Formats: sequence, structure tokens, C-alpha cells
Amino acid sequence: MTLRFYDTASAEVRDFFPLVPGNVSLYYCGATVQGMPHVGHIRSAIAFDQLTRWLQYRDYRVTVVRNVTDIDDKILAKSAESFAADFADEPGTVRNEEWWALAYRYEQEFLKAYDTLGVSRPTYEPRATGHIPEMHALIAQLIDRGHAYPALDGSGDVYFDVRSWSKYGSLTRQNIDDMQGAADADPRGKKDPRDFALWKGHKDGEPTTASWASPWGAGRPGWHLECSAMVTKYLGTEFDIHGGGLDLRFPHHENEMAQSQAAGHGFANFWMHNGMVTYAGEKMSKSIGNTISPAEMLELAPPRVVRYYLGQAHYRSVLDYQPTSLQEATAAVERIEGFISRAGRALSADAASAAAGAAAGRGSVPDAFAAAMDDDLNVPQALAVLHDTVRAGNTALTAGQLDDARQSLASVTDMMRVLGLNDTAAAAVDEQANTALGVLVEAQLVARAQARAGKDWAASDAIRDMLAAAGVVVEDGADGASWSLKRG
Repeated sequence: MTLRFYDTASAEVRDFFPLVPGNVSLYYCGATVQGMPHVGHIRSAIAFDQLTRWLQYRDYRVTVVRNVTDIDDKILAKSAESFAADFADEPGTVRNEEWWALAYRYEQEFLKAYDTLGVSRPTYEPRATGHIPEMHALIAQLIDRGHAYPALDGSGDVYFDVRSWSKYGSLTRQNIDDMQGAADADPRGKKDPRDFALWKGHKDGEPTTASWASPWGAGRPGWHLECSAMVTKYLGTEFDIHGGGLDLRFPHHENEMAQSQAAGHGFANFWMHNGMVTYAGEKMSKSIGNTISPAEMLELAPPRVVRYYLGQAHYRSVLDYQPTSLQEATAAVERIEGFISRAGRALSADAASAAAGAAAGRGSVPDAFAAAMDDDLNVPQALAVLHDTVRAGNTALTAGQLDDARQSLASVTDMMRVLGLNDTAAAAVDEQANTALGVLVEAQLVARAQARAGKDWAASDAIRDMLAAAGVVVEDGADGASWSLKRG
């Protein structure tokens, strides 16, 4: 089946063919590192990680760029505040720390969250502050083409002239006359209140370290300009996919598209946007106290469960968090893990099945799973196939059909890998721990079987009690003893 994705610009699901056969270029907006990552940031990263993994599974070579906005009005404002209230429990925190130190500290928090939840590192992760010359070149190009101008008030600002670009508003299908003014700079230096800043002149009271020399005076880049300059640097003037959260469509992505196309760039062939995260049907808001952070989720559930929850909805839909959401995700993950553990024990005892399983390798996802992922990354339908395969595998194990169970295990393992559920920080540790635990428990079960064969019931019971105390449940059956971990 041909890959098909929803394109925000055309408002339709379109067949996807990369600009360069066999290669996909993907840019998605990373964080403005002014604070700790919130759940919307992480949901977006997981959605585009799932996209990347599926493209790679389909044998594309994927170049991924995820930017870091490390200079911005919000970062400067945050760095000027006292950190005593928010970070009193963090030893060594400096009050009123420099903006660049704050940005770097939060950048590391984002990386830690991404890594913990199995989000693959991008090919390139450029910082805005490292690409000032590219931004100057783009501004000069826009001025030369009649689409930008230095501010009329001598402030050193440079603005994009929205009236000069007839397609402005096309991404979000808005009429320019219905738009509000851009709130990124004082309107007195603008030709039109809707004109947005490409360059912001340095102002009294701002750190001198937060400004760079330019042909229009000392200052710093506008937010929208940063992304256009960075994506062009790494992916060229035309590339396959631009992604980000739905809240970035306007003004950020609208402005990106306008300034880039006005500069003569083809820019993104597809625009893909992931939906928002709500709390019990309402927008999350600190003011009303209905927020939950990734860190709080990770206190309630292991990384694999949190990733499963944040990645389970269709990427374009709203993901609604409920107090029971992580419990439901835990139950779903445990069903999968239970089958993998059970099948691993059964098949490890069967040399032929184990050898066949090792030879199966990659490429065994069911056709229905592949069709779902090809169809605009339909993860909910793909998860339904995953759980169907788990049920079929358990049925095969119960019936002693080891070849069928082995095929189900190979399929489940591949589907988990594609969805990134084998790559959370805890998952790798869990696999190692489970292997070691399995060896130790099986040795105890062999000793228990020997004791039972010799009618040494006291020794047999002692081994069973010892395992129970360690949270290992032993069940005797016609084919011998089996074990599982006690949950809860």
C-alpha cells in the first residue's frame, strides 16, 4: 500500500512520495527551552518518532532535524526572575541565572525526557544561537525581494511585510483582514500591525550577551525566522515533511511558510500536525490546576507505560488524560509483556522453535498492522492488531502450537520495536533484568522438581515459599511448573 499522510496545507490525505527516492527529510519543531518539558512537548516528539520509525521500517533513509529555540523573549524574561520559589529544592541553583545557562539547563531536561521515553535522537538538533549568519542571509534575501523592511521607528527591528505576499494565510486558510496584529513587537514601527519580526533590535535592559551585530543594528532573531533558517541549512530549500503541534500552525508555521516561500524556497511538501493533550476534556491550565507533567506521569508508571499512553491515540486527534489513563495503559502493556514472557519461557525450552524465532528477524509485522501505519499513521488500529496477535499467541501457547506461538512472538516483537515500546530507558534494563531473573528462577524450579521427585516436600515447599516472598508465583501443571511475577 502507498504511504498516505494528512497534509495541513491542502487539508487532505495525500499519497506520500519523497522528493528524493529512498530518502525522507523531516523537520519538526522542538522546544523553546524556557522551562521543564510539558506533556504536549513529549506527545509531539513521540508522534514524530513513530513516524520516523515507520518510514525507516519501510526502508527509507530518514534525515530528522529537531531544533532547539535557545533565544527567545520568554527565555530572557524567565532568566530575569527569581528562581527561589520554583527551584528552592534544587541544590546549587543560582538566582537570576544567565539566560544561556537557563536555556542549556532546560535543554538537558528535554533530552532526558526524550531519552527516557524512547524518542530517538534526531540526525541534527541545531540551536538557534548557532545559526545567526544564516538568519542574516535570509533577512537580506527577503529585503532584496521586497518582502521585508527595517522598522520605520529606527528601533533596529526588521519586519516581514505580510501584504507583500499574496499567499499569506493559506496554511491556516485565513483572510489577512480578519487576523489580529502580531504581538511580537511594538506596532509603531510597522507598516501593518500584522507584520511580524524577523529581527529584534537590542533594547535597554536586555543582556548584551543576547544580541548579535547585524546590518540593521545589534539584536536577535525573531522566533519564526529561526526555524526557516535552520531547516534550510540542514535539509535544503525544499524538503519532505514539516511537523509540530497543532498550536504551532498559527502564527508560527504560517509565518515560516510565508517568509520561506517569499524567499523563493519550495519549503515543506507536507505539513503534519499532532493534536493537543487535554485533562478530563478541558484544556490543561496551571491556573486551574488541571495539569500533569511527564515527570509526574513517570512517578505513576514506568517509561514503557507512559510512552504507550502518550502514543496510543491517532496523532491528529486530541489525547484526553483521565485519572485512570495510566492504569489502563499499564493493563494493556502488562498483557503484552505477559505474553512475551510466557512465550519466551515456552520457546526457550524448544530448541527448534528458538532457532526458527532467531532466524525470523525483522519484517514480520502483520499485513493489517502495516496497512494501518501506511494509512496516515493509524496507531490505534495498529495497536488493535498488536493486541489481537497477543491473544492469538496466548491461544497457540495453551494449545501447544509452538510454531504459531513463535510467529506471534516475532510479530509482537517487531510491532513493539516499530512503536518504540522496546526502546524506553527502562525497557532495555527490564530486558536484561528479566533474562537474569529467568535464569535464576528456572534454576530454583529445577531444584524444586528434583525435591518433589525425591518426595522431599519440605524442600519443595521451602523453594516455593522463597520464590513467593520474592514476588514470583509458581503454578504446577501437567507439563511441569510455570512461573510469573506477582503484579501490584
